[in-house]
Amino acid sequence: MDQVESPHAVVPLEAGAGPENPPCPACGEPLFGWIAQKPGLAGAVRRCESCGLGVVGEPAGAEEALGGLDARREGETIRIENRASFACSLGGAGWSGLHPQARHLFTVEAVRRLVARRDQVVRSRRWRPLASLAATWQTLLNSVTFGHDVALGALREAPSRPAAQPWQRRIDGLASIVLALPALLIALPVELAGGLSGHGSVISVRVELF
Repeated sequence: MDQVESPHAVVPLEAGAGPENPPCPACGEPLFGWIAQKPGLAGAVRRCESCGLGVVGEPAGAEEALGGLDARREGETIRIENRASFACSLGGAGWSGLHPQARHLFTVEAVRRLVARRDQVVRSRRWRPLASLAATWQTLLNSVTFGHDVALGALREAPSRPAAQPWQRRIDGLASIVLALPALLIALPVELAGGLSGHGSVISVRVELF
């Protein structure tokens, strides 16, 4: 049984179940509040303390989450922005994976539990170093900009949340240019440590039938 330890007692996660903490679509454990609603997101963000899945807005069932996985398929693999990454832990609400199209924020463990519902298993996983470095770099830049994912949105067709005011957008553009190299120098060791320890920002998983 999954449990949460406190200084005084060991409390089962199930004890937190209720209207405010609906079940996780992947594993059924309660979802707990993580990030309040932000402009450009469908709602507040909850996360599962057991499998790590994050859900933006009101959670639905496993079928919707599986559909979100299928939409990330690239040939024989599924590419996820890893909510269990060092970049996510470092960035919090500024994590680059929290873009306007985000609905389910996957971890490898959440993928494993979801695909088991249709008699599949995760056969392998692979860290995507270049994509991961870009995500970590953008996460660091998000900490100094009014908007979200401004640099990646300008460099390629990536989802972004520009700042509301023109003056803010001008500052964001300048900050993204001036701080691009310093952010990269910080992102390199962060992402290298994450990738080598299984907590890279972007991961491809191969899913097959039992």
